[in-house]
Amino acid sequence: MATPHILVVDDDADLSALLREYLESEGFRVEAVFNGQDGVTRACSGEHDAIILDVMMPRLNGVEALRQIRQACDVPVLMLTARGDQIDRVVGLELGADDYVAKPYYPRELVARLRAILRRHVPAADARPANLSIGALAVQVAARRVSWADRMIELTASEFNLLVLLARAGDNVATKDDLSLQGLGRERQSYDRSVDVHVSNLRLKLEAASAGALAIETIRGVGYRLRVAS
Repeated sequence: MATPHILVVDDDADLSALLREYLESEGFRVEAVFNGQDGVTRACSGEHDAIILDVMMPRLNGVEALRQIRQACDVPVLMLTARGDQIDRVVGLELGADDYVAKPYYPRELVARLRAILRRHVPAADARPANLSIGALAVQVAARRVSWADRMIELTASEFNLLVLLARAGDNVATKDDLSLQGLGRERQSYDRSVDVHVSNLRLKLEAASAGALAIETIRGVGYRLRVAS
């Protein structure tokens, strides 16, 4: 298995050096850049398996950098946010970040979150069907492609994983706990809105692509269900 190549985008050179040293000790290859514009340029080069992106940077901040990255590619992104800043976390998730870690962070937690993102982006093969379909929706699991009536739908890694789980659930409800554990790679906490934000983003994309024919139904207090209008 190839060594994962990580891009760190943070204007704090000292902290970046420490993070790079730790990540390399954990078996990663690391490139570091120190401003948002360089981060955007390098993020979509196709050379990296994931991006660690700090929110607080001068000139082009992490939120705007993420916006530009998502317009160009779907490389997994782990955001570094200020502790307690819920706004940055929610905005980051809405723009397509795969996860976030609050500063100051424990390096072991960051590495665990990073590895979970990498596992989700390249899911292990299993015996379940490689292709799923609901109405005009076609999901090619192994190729990680989604289309509605043969028109491609661009999804982030987390959105794709959640869609697969919803499609496989069929008429059953996919619970938030299952979506978090199987789709985002971690147990859901009572205060964690990550599943809700990712599902909200996914819902908007599916409804736009299908002109409202495909929807995600909210089962209050339980989870979500994918349905096609009759």
